Amino acid sequence: MDIILLKDLDKVGDKYEVVSVKAGYGRNYLIPQKIAVIANATNLQKLDDLKGKEEAERAARLSEFQEIADQLKGKTLKIGAKSGTSGKIFGSITSIQLASALQEQYGVEIERRRVALPEEIKTLGTYTAILDLHPEVQAPIEFEVIAE
Repeated sequence: MDIILLKDLDKVGDKYEVVSVKAGYGRNYLIPQKIAVIANATNLQKLDDLKGKEEAERAARLSEFQEIADQLKGKTLKIGAKSGTSGKIFGSITSIQLASALQEQYGVEIERRRVALPEEIKTLGTYTAILDLHPEVQAPIEFEVIAE
């Protein structure tokens, strides 16, 4: 069954993407939850309009994303984590923690999906993450993992 996704869905696809899923999954979960619609001719025409509107909105927000990138340039984010005596932390630092730390420390709200970690972070130290704000705007941000 071909469907058009109306929201980003992990392991299935991104918003406004046409994907094939099993009929039961689409019919019993995705369509009733308003996460997707059937990919017929009418909906495919509407998809082009929706993509155009969203692209215009993202283009209008380009300056806003550029401003966020400039605001974060040169700043270091501090993230506290419980660690052992050797400097190894219990668990790891995730994009969710980075997004919430950005919100708390700088008042910048970023979706967790837009935060790309270069590697798995399991020790104390300084790292760099990439914020994918817009296809044209990517902002590197330094963050330091410190012991709580």
